[in-house]
Amino acid sequence: MIKLLKKKKVWIPISISIIIAVWYFIFKSDSEKVIYVDAEKVELRNIVQKVNASGKIQPEEAVQITSTITGWITEITVAEGDTVKPGQHLISIDEKQIRPTYNNAVSQVKSSEANLKKVKAQMDRTVSLYSEKLISQQELEQVEASYQIATSQAEQSKANLLSAQDQLSKTRLTAPKYGIVISITKEEGEMAVGGMFNPGVLMTVADLSRMEVEVDVNENDVVNIEVGDTTEIEIDAYPDTTFYGLVSEIAHSALSLNMGSQQQVTNFKVKVKMLSVPGRIRPGMSSTVNIITKTIKNITSIPIQSLTSRPDNYMKIEKNIKSDKRKWGNNSDEKNNFTKARPVDVVFVLEDEFNEEKAIDGKKYAIIKPVKMGISGENYYSIEDGVKVGDIIVTGGYRLISKDLSHGDLVSLKNDI
Repeated sequence: MIKLLKKKKVWIPISISIIIAVWYFIFKSDSEKVIYVDAEKVELRNIVQKVNASGKIQPEEAVQITSTITGWITEITVAEGDTVKPGQHLISIDEKQIRPTYNNAVSQVKSSEANLKKVKAQMDRTVSLYSEKLISQQELEQVEASYQIATSQAEQSKANLLSAQDQLSKTRLTAPKYGIVISITKEEGEMAVGGMFNPGVLMTVADLSRMEVEVDVNENDVVNIEVGDTTEIEIDAYPDTTFYGLVSEIAHSALSLNMGSQQQVTNFKVKVKMLSVPGRIRPGMSSTVNIITKTIKNITSIPIQSLTSRPDNYMKIEKNIKSDKRKWGNNSDEKNNFTKARPVDVVFVLEDEFNEEKAIDGKKYAIIKPVKMGISGENYYSIEDGVKVGDIIVTGGYRLISKDLSHGDLVSLKNDI
């Protein structure tokens, strides 16, 4: 019994020592926990703000060849890809229904002119007789009236002939300008549907030396674009070549897709004139356009991935979180505080000292610094206030910056600066 008590007395202090050691190890490891981060120096850079949009290549001007009369197509003199010049014959339409009207108009002109000539001679004789007082005033007036009627009939017949000639000329369609035939929608023997308001398109002629890209730009981006902005154009068919252009037109009316749904998108059509056109480019080719809306040189800048947000009362929230040894955002009260507060843009700047405590062994303290953003480039933001050139800021990873990292955390660099 005495031996058993002695053994218990030995094990009790040993157990207490082990508990104390474990507690000390856990406390120390938690209090001196080091987070590994990627970092980068704040530098001066040239920031180019771009708006990215996609669309199709099309001619600046494309003329649609249509018919104002209805008839069978009897001849097509060109093929797709042919070059045409102004006045060149393109399409013939059957003139069987129009030719008789034209021939009749020609006959009427000949008849009316012959009648006018006859009445004119009669009037000349009547005037001569009247001057010699051999006929009465009434007889003279009758002949003059006949002459006026004959003149009117001659003029009407000429007008009818001009109308018939115009209708006949519409059976022969010609090229209005220089260009290349890019599409033919009908074949010989098919019907050409005419009309003044909705004629069928028979052929399209365009000048392929002058091309443009029509792209859809989101409503949030179109406000930054101006006519004359420089653009970079990438054509899928030319993967290793960048072409350049200028914004030539911005639509004033919007084009909305998926109206009434959660996926509703509002875009505006923007046309970009290509400054150089490759030889084998074709209308309808897919293209991506980067519209350069603003460029700032030698401006303080930070990597895009280094920027995050915190509530404007983050100092208070971070203090409460650290006292409870929790990360912010994992507690409902903290989330409520975040939603009530105004979010501000911040970065984590690495410093050697925090709360009068100096970091050792090459470690740094991650200190939240609010920043005022400028424009954004492809990889960097311009910064107007908040950090200075030479500051070292945390750049990764995403979850670490956006959620896990807190004000005053001790960190160690994974990369060399």
